[in-house]
Amino acid sequence: MPAAQEALLRRMYEVFATDERDAFVPRCLAPDVDWPNMLDGGRLHGRAAVRAYWARQFAAGHPLVRLEGLRSDGLAGAVVVVVTVRLGVRDASGERWAGETVEHVYRFGEDGLVVRMDVREGSGPGIESGT
Repeated sequence: MPAAQEALLRRMYEVFATDERDAFVPRCLAPDVDWPNMLDGGRLHGRAAVRAYWARQFAAGHPLVRLEGLRSDGLAGAVVVVVTVRLGVRDASGERWAGETVEHVYRFGEDGLVVRMDVREGSGPGIESGT
């Protein structure tokens, strides 16, 4: 796996739940990024649409994403990295984490920025209290 893409993704997951998130977008997402809309279905296109989507997510609650692993996915001629993550939410009762993991699949452009992200659903028992 290219070290630059691994470092970028690790940093992206570190800043996702912080105030640095919006400022980091131009350093990780291509201007015309293609992103899944997990709230409404369909796809989002462009940095502004992804920022607005994340704002909606944080207005509804405080989503958490814990990176649990990275691996390359060998598609011919493309840099693709699969990130295994555990999803959660922070609410008044504390942090609650999903029992299952999902995969975030990132495709990178020639400039090293994310041009597309997809989600592969996992299976498991649901949300657990604590970490």
